[in-house]
Amino acid sequence: MTVIIANDTPDAVRGLLKRWFIEPRPNVFVGTINRKVREKTIEYIRRNSEGLGLLIISTDNNCQGFKIETFGATDRKGTEISGLWLVAEQWVEGDHQTAEQAVL
Repeated sequence: MTVIIANDTPDAVRGLLKRWFIEPRPNVFVGTINRKVREKTIEYIRRNSEGLGLLIISTDNNCQGFKIETFGATDRKGTEISGLWLVAEQWVEGDHQTAEQAVL
């Protein structure tokens, strides 16, 4: 399963995403696609939407069963701490100890 949360998605990109995903809320796309299709879709979005912020949660082979990726400017950042994926709401770049304390 893959969840993509995008900020201000252009119509062309939104149309492409609706081929593979459902859109339960504006700019939130949910679908079950394989890894290759997911990577190609994200590559297309990044190439055709300069400045678009993406938060991507996708299935992965780890203890939680998912991973978190971000591209562009988002107000949240996925971070891995001790093998667990968490979402940091207040991220201070370069200060990992503060980020860990904010999440915990």
